[in-house]
Amino acid sequence: MDRRAFFRVSAAAALVGSAGMAGLATGARPAAADPIWHELFRAWIPEIFAPLPDPPEHTPAIVVGSGFGAAVAALRLAEAGVVNTVLERGSRWPNDPWREIFTGDDLPDGRGFWHRTTFTGVNKVPMQFSSFGGVLDCTSYPGIDVWRAAAVGGGSVVFTGAMVAPQRRLFDQVFGGVVDYGELDRVYYPRVRQMLRLDALPADLYGTAPFTHSRAWDDQVRKAGYEPIPNDSIFDWNVVRAELSGASRPSATAARSNLGNSNGAKFDLNKNYLRYATETGKSTIFPGHRVDAIAQEPGGRFVVTVTKLAPTGAQLGTRTLTCDRLFLGAGSIGTSELLVRARATGTLPELNEHVGEGWGTNGDVVLARGASAVGGFGQGVPSASRIFDERTVPVTLENWYIPGIPFETGALASLGMVLDPTRTGFGYDPATNGVGLTWSARNRDETTEAARAVDHRIAEAAGAMFEYGALGYDANALFTAHPLGGAVLGKATDAYGRVHGHRGLYVVDGAAVPGSTATVNPSLTITALAERNIENIVRAGR
Repeated sequence: MDRRAFFRVSAAAALVGSAGMAGLATGARPAAADPIWHELFRAWIPEIFAPLPDPPEHTPAIVVGSGFGAAVAALRLAEAGVVNTVLERGSRWPNDPWREIFTGDDLPDGRGFWHRTTFTGVNKVPMQFSSFGGVLDCTSYPGIDVWRAAAVGGGSVVFTGAMVAPQRRLFDQVFGGVVDYGELDRVYYPRVRQMLRLDALPADLYGTAPFTHSRAWDDQVRKAGYEPIPNDSIFDWNVVRAELSGASRPSATAARSNLGNSNGAKFDLNKNYLRYATETGKSTIFPGHRVDAIAQEPGGRFVVTVTKLAPTGAQLGTRTLTCDRLFLGAGSIGTSELLVRARATGTLPELNEHVGEGWGTNGDVVLARGASAVGGFGQGVPSASRIFDERTVPVTLENWYIPGIPFETGALASLGMVLDPTRTGFGYDPATNGVGLTWSARNRDETTEAARAVDHRIAEAAGAMFEYGALGYDANALFTAHPLGGAVLGKATDAYGRVHGHRGLYVVDGAAVPGSTATVNPSLTITALAERNIENIVRAGR
């Protein structure tokens, strides 16, 4: 940074500090400080402020989104010689071992959230910050907050890294025979594991201070009669080791995950599928391009309406792009919104009645129980292990760090995933052109109780010191980080993601999953399904 920029940023920091103190004193968010924060962000991460290139007016294929399913589609199309354009509303964030590229969720700033100014996470502490194009979109609906990514790399940038295959019998119960689990298990799960270099937390890291909470968690569940099952993870263990040796700024060992890892501790999609796709010369990623609407012309060509966005939220223009084939990978919410709106407005009139249906939360619940002994438990992010219980309903509990709390609480956290058959659908509001959903409080409470019962049994068996239920922290099902459904395989689409009624239109992401991946994290299954489906589509030529 040159001297002029240094003094400009120093002055901005001082102004932000003053505005922030004024906001704290009044209880209001200091909106006037937004441009000052934007200036700071420009100095800290100049890469995301670089001029955005414009996508071509026509491409043989357009891929909407850049998460797990979209990244697979982009690579496999490119390898088959199909030129494709990848449209991503979020920024392409860099990594650096020493710069703070991303913010933390203990005291977040605008880099953390997609154009919102307040957030209350699982710690139930409300936060206020500047409006900016950050990496996590928290969309609020009646009864549920949905967390989803807004960045090149999609959910791989903001998730906790666990990638786990479900049990066959539970998978079959959810998917109803539409997908052959044996095929996934033989071919596509192994392919994804190899591509993403998945592996469990190594013993040398498991034994370190940041993962004391993982060892304590495992000890408690053993006392309750469970044997912890190691979780495969997308984390790059050499980067985690670099943090511990002082060769990198701490991130994965210091409670950084939900809003990104600045040092690249995750082996995210930017380092594999998306990188390999662009290296073919057949696939190009365009950050800062939000897809607003989709349509199909009488001749079969697709029309995609796109708004170009600066990281500040400024709209830089709107264009219409065309393609011969359109692959929707904007996540369960983004893909469902586009399809439901297109059916309601008549731009894709042949979509069937199943579009927008079959949405679920994967049974997500956050829990915390007391520790069995006083001690510092660390904040290592990668999840070491999980347990499974089906005494009432099938429930998985996963060892988790406690997001949003930078100090020791004496608590051990878990992410619960309950086999919940409840589904809802998206509705369209013509007055606002908006698409939304609702989630029932009764269902939320039932899911919470199922996960809490398992956690409570563990706490009793382990002699946990404190019941976090007294603080209301032991179960929080007001959110999901795993939205699934809205364009389900075998209903809105065929068994491989071809959307019924519109030849050349495909769903390649979590919208194709029927609301649950059977008590495990969805990322591995979404990626494996995308591999399976795009292989069939490429082989068939349609």
